Amino acid sequence: MESLQLTRVLPCKLSTNISRKGCSFRLSRQLGFGHLLRRSFPNGNLTVVRSEKIGNGGGFGGLTEGSTSNAVEDEKEEEKERHGLTQGIDRDDSLSVTDLHSIPPGDHEVIDSKGDVATDSKGKDEETEEEKLETRVTYNIVFVTAEAAPYSKTGGLGDVCGSLPIALAGRGHRVMVVSPRYLNGTPADKKFEGAFHVDQRIELHCFGGEQEIAFFHEYRKGVDWVFVDHPSYHRPGNPYGDSRGAFGDNQFRFTLLCHAACEAPLVLPLGGYTYGEKCIFLVNDWHAGLVPVLLASKYRACGVYKDARSILVIHNLAHQGVEPAASYRNLGLPSEWYGTLEWVFPTWARTHALDTGEAVNILKGAIVTADRILTVSKGYALEITTAEGGYGLNELLSSRKSVLNGIVNGIDVAEWDPCSDEHIAFHYSANDLSGKVQCKTSLQKELGLPIRPKCPMIGFIGRLDYQKGIDLIRWAIPELMEDDVQFVMLGAEDPLYEEWMRSAEATYRDKFRGWVGFSVPISHRITAGCDILLMPSRFEPCGLNQLYAMRYAAVPVVHATGGLRDTVENFDTYGGGGSGEGTGYAVPTIPFLT
Repeated sequence: MESLQLTRVLPCKLSTNISRKGCSFRLSRQLGFGHLLRRSFPNGNLTVVRSEKIGNGGGFGGLTEGSTSNAVEDEKEEEKERHGLTQGIDRDDSLSVTDLHSIPPGDHEVIDSKGDVATDSKGKDEETEEEKLETRVTYNIVFVTAEAAPYSKTGGLGDVCGSLPIALAGRGHRVMVVSPRYLNGTPADKKFEGAFHVDQRIELHCFGGEQEIAFFHEYRKGVDWVFVDHPSYHRPGNPYGDSRGAFGDNQFRFTLLCHAACEAPLVLPLGGYTYGEKCIFLVNDWHAGLVPVLLASKYRACGVYKDARSILVIHNLAHQGVEPAASYRNLGLPSEWYGTLEWVFPTWARTHALDTGEAVNILKGAIVTADRILTVSKGYALEITTAEGGYGLNELLSSRKSVLNGIVNGIDVAEWDPCSDEHIAFHYSANDLSGKVQCKTSLQKELGLPIRPKCPMIGFIGRLDYQKGIDLIRWAIPELMEDDVQFVMLGAEDPLYEEWMRSAEATYRDKFRGWVGFSVPISHRITAGCDILLMPSRFEPCGLNQLYAMRYAAVPVVHATGGLRDTVENFDTYGGGGSGEGTGYAVPTIPFLT
């Protein structure tokens, strides 16, 4: 039976139905309750948390309703502690004191004769009112990702992999992030200036030969940022392609990343010593999907990484890393593991009558071999097990439901804070929204729009593709522009829609502005300046822009799908006692639009 820990003690009478049997408590300053019983706590709540310790007796250590004897005993213990000793107390089942023993000062864990009370020595001046819960078990965590902000970013994946590792490191874990070192000949290359070459080059066996790669390392905010360096990462464009489309060698580029990520914990002496074999790998999307396959097929077969575990994080199931079946031999995997990645397209999806539809699917291999599977929202975890949202993998994912969970993404509240955001002209808060109007007029001036503080401004930030519902915006713009509104868009990807944005700007000179490309400062200024943020996504695994909008006092108007449905609370005019309640508007998706 699990035991319990008492983290706060009240001076008032206890009123609780917690059974005495099998309960134990963490006592502040060894076994001294006196200083706690004489203090008053502001909230008057009794807080009980689970403990890993297992006990078989003990009860409340003599603290019963209306009892004051413990206070007297603990005052004596405090007095002894001041002289260098602390008194330990053993009790029988009736809670009577049966034995006393002296405990020397120092950082010792003390367990009474019943085995149910574990205590830690505390400093005399330690504050117990606001006791901080610390991580009790720490891990070596290795993130493997195609992008990580601020070094590389095209969307939410970069944001999450740039901020979550820092949060985990702050909880005491040792964290490494492995990502490519992209150099594209632009000022963005300066973001890698803080990373220094590690005197460690290795050769990876894949694609019919030995591929030599190098590592660069930067220690920032408690995280080891490791960058894999190879000529295939040095080219114009974003991490996945350029204006002509996706790079044709992406399978090669990200296969190198996966092999390098498996070697990095073993060979890189970061901070003087390696991470070793006992790691948790967090692999993000198909780009890192070969990692769990390599762990299972290559390393564990040789007795390496036997205690390592892998967690697959699906940010977007639509991208699966599918390539011709003949490319399997290039991946550096044993031939008998082909079935793990084997993929056969249905007849209707084949290109011609002689096409057998055979392919390799890297994300499928990761789903089969990962120890746990996560998506970035609970709603999306459900959607991907359906035929409509599973993109052909719904049956496989359904078979792994026991290890499939959804956790909503978070945001970096330090970077996205209207009180201190370095990218916006004026700051504001929930208590003083005057700066919000000033941010709008500043944005209007920057974009060359008429300065109209009372004119509703609608914003859109995202990729210009089918998933984001950009075609719905295109259809709606002519009618929308008949109203007294201004519309600002930021995005890139599809040349067709990029050209449409330029055309719409020329047509609606005083109402529409389209920024082709992506700019972090501009995205902050649009979020701060607009009144409404539009997200008509057909599907959205999580979405971060709606979270940014709510933090910046912009109203998110979204399709109720995936993480958007999980995070946007539909506004209820009559809620909150008639004053209104909610965070935005979540419009139900229409079947024919999906």
